[in-house]
Amino acid sequence: MKRPLLMLSCVLLGLSPGCGPGDSTPDPGVQTEDAETVDLDNLRIGVSGSVDLLPEARRLLEARGLSTPSLAAAPLTLAEPLRLAVNDPNATFGTSPVSEDGTFTISDVPVREMHLSLVAGVEAAGLVRAHTVVYDAAFTGARPRTDLIDVRVWALPEAFHNALSVAVGEGTIRGHTANQAGTLRDAGFVLGRVVDAAGLPVAGAKVAPDREDLAGRIYYPSADFSTAGQAGTGPDGLFVYVHSGLDADTFLLSVEGLEGYVPRNVGVAPGWGLVLTLHPGLYPPP
Repeated sequence: MKRPLLMLSCVLLGLSPGCGPGDSTPDPGVQTEDAETVDLDNLRIGVSGSVDLLPEARRLLEARGLSTPSLAAAPLTLAEPLRLAVNDPNATFGTSPVSEDGTFTISDVPVREMHLSLVAGVEAAGLVRAHTVVYDAAFTGARPRTDLIDVRVWALPEAFHNALSVAVGEGTIRGHTANQAGTLRDAGFVLGRVVDAAGLPVAGAKVAPDREDLAGRIYYPSADFSTAGQAGTGPDGLFVYVHSGLDADTFLLSVEGLEGYVPRNVGVAPGWGLVLTLHPGLYPPP
């Protein structure tokens, strides 16, 4: 039942070239000029990069005098978000502990099993369950064919998640979930940032899903995370999408009125959050 749902979602999103075993679309949607090529018949790659607390989360913890969770030796997992959303037991593609310096490396990642995107999440005391998009088939319609290097994974402290939930408002979250959830984690959520080509946050941007029935679920936190409105991004470029608290869902997110931003794949479900950066062009800013 789950695998047909995965394939159907790929077709509905127009990504069937990236879902079949014979796709040959050029790679990759991320900078890989220093990476080694891989065996195309096997389609196993390496993924390496760094993990850190989301900068806004670190700022909030420091402002409130709260301790920062340790990431050293925490397990980092690579997975397919849509498969996570439907509780597919084969959603995980690799795991590695985070090094003392915050870096990680995972080899032999079977990207032939990837359908929409590849995400990485770290689990440790004091963190909410969240996964950062490190590769999205939306850029090319294909799976990665070279190692992914210098990827960035953001960890979300519980205290930051709680602050975001308060900013959006328990009543608002309950309204979007038919009173099934009072926090973003229980509802399921997307936390994103809109940046320009230099990687700087874009204020005043508006993010739109490709389905009209979801448009009212996007909120923009204030700089102090005390409130969240729906007019547009603040100085940090952040936005939050509130899921229904019910079944898994997939859709596309895009930036309204700004050129060069590719619509991005999103998979969301109750119990965790998806973290992504919306940037212009095919390659993430340095």
